[in-house]
Amino acid sequence: MRGNVLGRTTGRRSRSTRRRQDAPDLPKRTMSNTTLGRTFANADGKTFRPSMFITLTLPSYGRVRKNGAPVDPSTYDYAQAARDALHFSKLVDRFVQNLRRVAGFDAQYFATVEPQKRLAPHLHMAVRGHLPRVEIKQIAAATYHQVWWPSVDQVRFEGDHLPVWADGVGYLDPATGEVLPTWDEALDELDQDDEAEPLHVLTFGPQLDVQGVLAGTTDADTCIRYLSKYLTKSIGDAIDPDDSAQREHAERLGNALRYEPCSPTCPNWLRYGIQPKNAKAGMTPGRCRGKAHKPEHLGYAGRRVLVSRKWSNKTLTEHKHDRRTWVLEALGLPDEPVDPHRYVWRPVKPGDPGLDPIGARLLRSVHERQRWRNHLRELEARAAGPPDEDLPAISEEAA
Repeated sequence: MRGNVLGRTTGRRSRSTRRRQDAPDLPKRTMSNTTLGRTFANADGKTFRPSMFITLTLPSYGRVRKNGAPVDPSTYDYAQAARDALHFSKLVDRFVQNLRRVAGFDAQYFATVEPQKRLAPHLHMAVRGHLPRVEIKQIAAATYHQVWWPSVDQVRFEGDHLPVWADGVGYLDPATGEVLPTWDEALDELDQDDEAEPLHVLTFGPQLDVQGVLAGTTDADTCIRYLSKYLTKSIGDAIDPDDSAQREHAERLGNALRYEPCSPTCPNWLRYGIQPKNAKAGMTPGRCRGKAHKPEHLGYAGRRVLVSRKWSNKTLTEHKHDRRTWVLEALGLPDEPVDPHRYVWRPVKPGDPGLDPIGARLLRSVHERQRWRNHLRELEARAAGPPDEDLPAISEEAA
């Protein structure tokens, strides 16, 4: 059941909070105003407060080989894989909400999103505090995200038959001159249909790994290294350029993503007869410039690094200063305070003999950034050591 909003075109939309009948119930405790988990005691009276390292994956879309490529590409569910990747960040947000409800305290976390060999995103999350593994599995099984967007079952415009733009009106059907419904009008129609179903329902797969971690131990250092190594990697790094089967798998996933709407403002909505939110001239289905549609992101447009606000008890300014100090130390440069009156700034007029051409300035800046990046990567590779072997492997192939 959903909220029914008649005659509405603007404002915040609300959905019913009633859980889906096909979703397991979510256990929960009374919330307490703390960010710390439960304290345990040994037989000798020594106390400790363990944390968790959680790995969550998406469901199977078909059997895959060791390199992640499908055993049978014709039966692999690329449509579901594409939509799961597009909305994975929302599912992660819902898991965090449910985790805190069950834990009974404001659990803090540090997480990174990376692709498996099959190119589906999955999550590694360090959580301060501890819950039984049975409850973590219950939370994952009870977590879902519903995408309440208009249907994309029927393709109305493709090829040379595409909507045309009219100033002051919006996009029109080229054959009839009919104005296409706006994004708000399409959602109003969806709200008024009591039989409507969500465009997509996203859930985690059955594969889940939970490890207990104690601060100051070797396991804690291993988990930190495992999370940190993905801070500088991109999603597309999972594709082996020398593996033709994996490259073809990535291309098929890209084709499934090409016409899939990634957001309310995506031009792909025109393909299904709906004007995107904030529509403007020049939009063409299949040519969305959104991050999710870029080949190197494989459909995932969310943040790669997820950190709760109270994880480190530091402000963004303090984190920025820490990063600056670390980079200067890694590059061997002195961290000297800069006198604000040391330089005099003034605009440079075109044609100034002391001003290099814009091309030369851009190339110099790119070269400097590449030099710094290569230096940092060498330092990180030296410090990381052997990465994945220290953690229990999660199979890339779901049943």
